Amino acid sequence: MRAALSYDEKAIARDLPDLVAFLMSTGLRIGEACGLTWNAVDLAAGTLEVRAAAVRVRGQGLVVESTKTDVGTRTRVLPHRCVAMLRDRADRLNATDADRGGRPLLPAPLGGWRDPSNTQADLRAAFAAAGSDWVTTHTFRKTVATLMDHAGLSSRAAADQLGHTNTSMTTDVYLGRRVAATGAAAVLEVLDT
Repeated sequence: MRAALSYDEKAIARDLPDLVAFLMSTGLRIGEACGLTWNAVDLAAGTLEVRAAAVRVRGQGLVVESTKTDVGTRTRVLPHRCVAMLRDRADRLNATDADRGGRPLLPAPLGGWRDPSNTQADLRAAFAAAGSDWVTTHTFRKTVATLMDHAGLSSRAAADQLGHTNTSMTTDVYLGRRVAATGAAAVLEVLDT
């Protein structure tokens, strides 16, 4: 998906290819990604601390507030490709770590915080232009969970990655179904006699 968006001038102007690569690499919620600052990232260690989310609050506008639960606040190891992408972004900013500090990691095209709702609309338009109008940011979260499951990682690990308190949410909503040998076929053989 990132590759498709990297040829779309509108998507590039809205800085969507890196955002999509980031979401695909982390499984973060769109609000969490929009609420990240540079000081939440340790490029040397390759880690990211999720501690806030950008949300629109009636009467206040766009605010960045703490995650809803203790589980939502988490430190995660980033894939190498994501660290490389963030290093490239840091180099393009041409700023020291101290200068980047509290600035948004993935800012709006004109600077400042990204509005998750506006960003969702931009992404929907970009995905539709790429012929993938079925893709949403939750598709990336589900993909992360499913890939973790297929790699043999526990549903607890997937829940932790996604910031879910209960593994049931991860299992019921996010993990893809596989063809399973439930044992039913062998038991039901008796019906053939």
